[in-house]
Order: sequence, then C-alpha cells, then structure tokens
Amino acid sequence: MSKRLLRSGLIVSTMTLVSRVLGLVRDVVVANLMGAGAAADVFFFANKIPNFLRRLFAEGAFSQAFVPVLTEYHASGEMDRTRQLIARASGTLGVIVSIVTLLGILGSGVVTALFGAGWFIDWLNDGPSAPKFELASLLLKITFPYLWFITFVALSGAILNTLGKFAVSSFTPVFLNVAIIGCAWFVSPNLSQPEIGLALGVFLGGLIQFLFQLPFLYKEGMLVKPKWGWNDPGVVKIRTLMIPALFGVSVSQINLLFDTFIASFLTTGSISWLYYSDRLLEFPLGLFGIAIATVILPALSRKHVDQSPEQFAHTMDWGVRMVLLLGIPAMLGLMVLAKPMLMVLFMRGEFSPNDVQMASMSLLAYASGLLNFMLIKVLAPGYYARQDTKTPVKFGIVAMVTNMFFNAIFAYFYGYVGLAMATALSALVNAALLYRGLHITGVYKVTGETLWFVLRLVVAGTAMVSTLLWLLPEMAVWLEWTLANRALWLAGLIGAGAGVYLVAVMLMGVRPRHLKAAS
Repeated sequence: MSKRLLRSGLIVSTMTLVSRVLGLVRDVVVANLMGAGAAADVFFFANKIPNFLRRLFAEGAFSQAFVPVLTEYHASGEMDRTRQLIARASGTLGVIVSIVTLLGILGSGVVTALFGAGWFIDWLNDGPSAPKFELASLLLKITFPYLWFITFVALSGAILNTLGKFAVSSFTPVFLNVAIIGCAWFVSPNLSQPEIGLALGVFLGGLIQFLFQLPFLYKEGMLVKPKWGWNDPGVVKIRTLMIPALFGVSVSQINLLFDTFIASFLTTGSISWLYYSDRLLEFPLGLFGIAIATVILPALSRKHVDQSPEQFAHTMDWGVRMVLLLGIPAMLGLMVLAKPMLMVLFMRGEFSPNDVQMASMSLLAYASGLLNFMLIKVLAPGYYARQDTKTPVKFGIVAMVTNMFFNAIFAYFYGYVGLAMATALSALVNAALLYRGLHITGVYKVTGETLWFVLRLVVAGTAMVSTLLWLLPEMAVWLEWTLANRALWLAGLIGAGAGVYLVAVMLMGVRPRHLKAAS
C-alpha cells in the first residue's frame, strides 16, 4: 500500500505540477495584460464565482460524498450496478447544475450585486465603481457556463480516481490554462475590453476539459447515458452525505468569497492583490496537499469498507507526515521569498513595483496558514471516507464564524491584508477541530514518533530559513536587476533552500521508513 500511495501521489503531483506551472504562466500573462487595476478586479471576480460553486457541485462536496459510495459499489464487483449508479448520479447532478447555471447566466446582475455589494451600491449612486458592476455582470454571463462543464469534469475525474487512473484527472486542468493563455494572446489584444477575451478563455477551457475526459471514461466502460435518479438508493446516499458536505468542504472557499465581498468596498486593486497572492499559495497547496488528499480518499474508503481501523489510521498518518514533510518548507519558503517570487512572476507590463509590495503583504498573511490549509485537505477525508459529512460541517460553521469575526476586526485595521490574516487563522481553527474530532473518537491519534518526526522537520525548516535570509539580497537590488538576473537568483535561492532542508532532514535522522503507510 505504501508504494502504491507513493506512486499515485507522485503521478498526481507530477500532473498537477504541469498544470500549476501553466497556471502561473497564465497569471503572468494576465498580470502583464491587466495588472492589478479595475478591469483585473472585475475579471477575477467573474472567475471566482463559478469556481466557488464548482467546489460545491463538483470537486468539493460532491466528490467527497460520491467517491466513498462509488468505492462501495465498485468493491462489490457488480459492474452493471456500478454503471447504474454513475448514470443516476450524473443525470441527477446534471439537471440541478443545469438549472443553477441557467439562473446564474440570466441573473448575473443579481449575483454581482450579492457578492460585489460595494460596486452595486456605487452603481445605484453613480459612484466611481459603477462601471465595475456593469462589467462584472457581463463577464459572469460568459464565465458561468464553466460551472456546467467542470461539474462533469469533476464527476468523471472522481470515477477515474476510484479506478486508480489518477493521471487523467490531474492533467485535465492544463487545458483551462492553455485556453486562457491562448485567448489572452490572440483574442484579448483585438478587443477594446481585453478582460472579455479572458472570460471567453474560461468558457473554452471548461468545454475542452469536458471533452478531453470522455474517451478515457469510454475506455474504462464507464461512459453511460445520464438518467434522472433522485430516489435511487445510491443517489439518496450520495445526496444525504453531500448536503452537509456542501458547507463543510467549502468553508475555505466561502471565506475567500467573503473576502471578495468585503474587498469590493476597499481600494481598487484589493481583489487583484489577494488573487495574485492566493495563486502563489495554491501552487504548493495543489501540488502537495490536494494531491495527497486525492490519493488517500479512495484508499481510506477501501480501508473503511474492509473494516481495517488500524490500517485506516496508518494511512491517515502517512498523509499527515507527507503534508508536514512538504508543507513546512513550502510555507516558510513562501514567507521568506514572497517579494522575489512576485517580482519574477508578475512585475512587468501593467503590474508595478507597488503591486509587488501590496501583494507580498497579503501573500505573507496567506502563507502563514498554508500548513493548516494542507492539513485540512488530509484530515477531512478521515471523516468523508467513513461517510461522516456532518461532523466537518459543525467544525466548518465554527471556522466560518471565526473568519467573519476576524474579518471584522482585521479588515478595519489592516484592510485587504487583514482579510488574508483572518482566512489563515480560520484555517488553523478548522484544522485543529478536525484533528480533535478524529482524536476523541479514536480514529486517528498523532503518535510520539510522529511528534518527534515533526520536531526534526521544524529544525530542518529553521536551517533553511536561516540560509535563505543570509543569502537574500536587499529588495532595492532586486529592483535594479533585469528579469533574467531576478529569475536566476530566485531559482538559486529556491534550490539552495531545498538543498539545505533536504540535507538537514537527513542529518536529523529522517529516513524513507518514516513515510511508509500501512501495508
């Protein structure tokens, strides 16, 4: 099992790396095209809304509820019954998402008023942000169909992951990035409003992803005709698990959306600065946290079906150790190298040194919570694999209320940076509650060996940070350098930091046996 999980994790991480690198290229292209001005704020807003709903209807709550039930059906060996579940689930979900998508397109103005209240109020009073409201309503009509496409992409990805075919679903997001980059290069320059071209890229990216996965489903014999099945026993079980998970798994997204709501009242650029810093945060989160969570959910579901609580706990422990091993240096590296990374990736065209300074502050705040974001991704499957979606909801409510409370305080004093601080703190609360619940019920407890493992990683991380701070040139020097010099220095710093961390980990006695899962 250890080798299988490591191999699956490497496959997902490799494919995710390709996608994330292209995602950074996409953001570089967008930053060069629009910077962090009003048009950028509006595009990121119009892109965020369907992506938020995607987490609810697609790869978030639905996948967490669908995979354990599908694993149960698949373990029975009755393929016809498994295909029937897929047909009924896809048909039922498809009808619901089609209605939501249609309402979103027709009511884009209402959606914009709801989540961009600051712009809407300006529009009512002929204020300076009135054009933002009108443009956001238009862009939402173009980006909202992405929700329909990506829902079925997530459904087919969950099926393929359950069958052990992780590469396809992990590679699929590449096409979204390619579509947006292509439209930014070939469509946007020919439009008076370049952001409309980017919105078209989102639409096309969803369509291409949807079409890409169909042949792989067909090859596995799982491409079935969708059917309505609201009362089908399997669908009933999925929606029973999904309804509470709609909130629980999407707490971080709700927090980010709430940040956007408040940011619409703040200075122009706030949404963009939060977006660029969040994108850098998402790189290690997707590469490590989500990749590990993707491979352990089916494994944990099998352990639950096989009634193997000890192996279940060992698999959980493997996930936690992997997250800590990779998350600690990623978190510390982002915090130390925030400005150099933003300079190298985004500081050109419309993205100014001031934008680097502003985005680096929110990145520092977000990065402080990276380890907790990653732990949430690994701890939550400990509930979902056991078909318990209600407990994470309770914790999610506490985390969201905590985020709102911190938002009210920190945004008043620190503006958009306070929003990032609040999000990071709410992630700490969520992760702590998830672990406490697993600990109390005896499902998973951190052992003394794991605590010693963590201590060694912290020492290695300290050595890495000390090295980076010693080697890091002054920011004034970075501003004088050419892009090539900045890129070379950043690559050298990342390489040096990774090398020091790896050597320190080995000197502290960490060996491959410490990363073995249950056999």
